[in-house]
Amino acid sequence: MNEEMSSMPAHDASRVTVLMYHRIGDAQNDWEGRYCISPERFTSHMQALRRRGMRPCSVEEFVAWLEGTGALQEGSFVLTFDDGFLGVYEHAFPLLSQMGWPATVFLVSGLIGRKDEWTERENPSGETFPLLGRGEIEEMARGGVSFHSHSRSHPDLRQLSRPALMEELAGARQDLEGLLGHPVPYLAYPYGRYDENVIEAAKACGYAAAFSVQPGFNRRDVDPYRIRRLDVYGTDTAAALLRKISLGSNDGSWWQSVRYYADRVAARVR
Repeated sequence: MNEEMSSMPAHDASRVTVLMYHRIGDAQNDWEGRYCISPERFTSHMQALRRRGMRPCSVEEFVAWLEGTGALQEGSFVLTFDDGFLGVYEHAFPLLSQMGWPATVFLVSGLIGRKDEWTERENPSGETFPLLGRGEIEEMARGGVSFHSHSRSHPDLRQLSRPALMEELAGARQDLEGLLGHPVPYLAYPYGRYDENVIEAAKACGYAAAFSVQPGFNRRDVDPYRIRRLDVYGTDTAAALLRKISLGSNDGSWWQSVRYYADRVAARVR
């Protein structure tokens, strides 16, 4: 057996979950509470995942698994953060560094070092929050965090003209590759919104894969431009997160869990 084969896991994963977080910090209202998780709760999530025997893989390892050129252990998942909030550096990065866990951050390339201006009209308080700057990004990259594209200004890509769409996607890659000094082949659609035109543009701009917000598990037959992710809310307890992962659902309630297993039993009876 050669060295490459001997390093492959004994049991390759049949499915891989991708988790999606946003801001880590304090939420001031219910709207923020969906997209913002406290540092304490985030820590409880990571500890619960570790106790469950799960461990994150890098986005590069995940895509290699999708393409059939790499293998992953059962229980592997991908840890992603959309938008690139400064709180990820302040609260998540120290914990993940201590645990030796990789993560991926999708950056809005035109707003690095600024604030999440796209939420100003959406947040009832009108408040915006700081995003990662160049220094934090470089430090995190040295510490095992990978960075990829979340567009240039976080628009609804479906609403853009073709030239504007290409500028958002190609421009973000250009910005980030200049900052990071290496290729940036992966994209997370802003708001999770896309259509066939957006997918076609992503391919034309050189993206090899793109992440949606459609919940569910990822198996090797998933469309690489429609990769599924579970949305982790700030209100999710660690137990609710584990239920989401077990169900492949954004609903981590006890009721959803009971209904899911009841449906499975009924299907077997039929």
